[in-house]
Amino acid sequence: MRKNKQTNIKIVAAAYLRNYEIMILFSDNRMKLVDFAPAIAKYAVGDYADYAKPARFKKFIVENGNIVWGKNWDLVFPVEDVYTSSF
Repeated sequence: MRKNKQTNIKIVAAAYLRNYEIMILFSDNRMKLVDFAPAIAKYAVGDYADYAKPARFKKFIVENGNIVWGKNWDLVFPVEDVYTSSF
């Protein structure tokens, strides 16, 4: 059985650039500019709509190989989706 190469991919570091764009460094040394605008439009709604505000969006952290927003991981996207930008 073959393992998906992306199975063990983690986010190592991330830096906010502009709008909803974040430069991300993955554990396989791939660096990628990820535009989270589609994901924010789709998932930052209701109780999480505050994360669509630029000032709040910028306050992400990298924790346990993920990029997350909020103390309790209020908003988090699967690493595989971030890696492939498929939101």
